[in-house]
Amino acid sequence: MRHPTTRRNVLRGTMAATVLAATATARTGAAHAVPRSGKGPDIGILLYDGYTLLDPTGPAEVLSRLPDATVTMIAEKRGAVRTDTGDVAMVAERSIAEVDRLDVLLIPGGGNRGTIGAMNNEPLLSWIREIHRHSRWTTSVCTGSIILAAAGLLKGRQATTYWASADYLQSTFDVTYLPQRYVRSGKVITAAGVSAGVDMALHLASLMAGEDTARAIQLAIEYDPHPPFDSGNAADADARLKEHALQLLAASQV
Repeated sequence: MRHPTTRRNVLRGTMAATVLAATATARTGAAHAVPRSGKGPDIGILLYDGYTLLDPTGPAEVLSRLPDATVTMIAEKRGAVRTDTGDVAMVAERSIAEVDRLDVLLIPGGGNRGTIGAMNNEPLLSWIREIHRHSRWTTSVCTGSIILAAAGLLKGRQATTYWASADYLQSTFDVTYLPQRYVRSGKVITAAGVSAGVDMALHLASLMAGEDTARAIQLAIEYDPHPPFDSGNAADADARLKEHALQLLAASQV
C-alpha cells in the first residue's frame, strides 16, 4: 500500500498532467480557431471615462463563457478608456456610432466624475435609449443604474444601485430602490455595487442559457466567495465604517 503522502503526490501529478494536456490542446486549437458562429448573444458593455474596473470586467468574465456569445467593449470612440482611479485603461473595440443593435447592453457604474459625466452626456444617453429599444436585456452595475435612470429607462421601475447612491436614485428619479444584489424589472436588470455585477451576470446567464449552464460557468470561474471580513453589507455597517469606505473611494478617484 502506498503511503498517503505518496498517493496525494500521485493525485497532484495526475491533475497537473490533465491541466497541462488541456492547455496544450487549447493552444493547438487556437492556431486553427474557428470564427464565432454568430448564433450566440451579442453582448455590449459600455465604457466611459471614470467607470469602475470590476463593473464591466466581472460580468464580462461570466457572460463571455455563454455558448457562442460575443462580448464587446464599446465607447464613444474606439481606444483606451480609463477607470475612476486613472490607473487602468481598457480598450473599446467599437464606437457607439458603429453599434445599433445588441442582445444585451450593460452599463457599468463609476465614480462621481464618471457617473455624472455619463448621465449628462445626451448623445450617450440617446444611444443607450436606442439600443434598449431592441435589446433582449438591458443591465447595469452599481451607479450604472443612475445612468439608465437619466436615460429615462427606469421610470416607474424597481431597481438597485450602490448603497451610497440609493437615496439619490430614488429621490431624483421615479424609481423604487430595493436593497438587493440584483433586481429584475421586465427586461431591465440592475445590480448593486461593483462585485454584485458577477451575481447579476450569473442570474442573466441562467435566463439566457439555463440554470445548468449558469452553474457550470460559476464553477468554471470558481466563484465561491468567502471574504475575510463580514463587512460588505451596508445594512449591517455602522456610520464610522461607511464614512471610512467613502473616504477611501474618494481618495482613490481622479
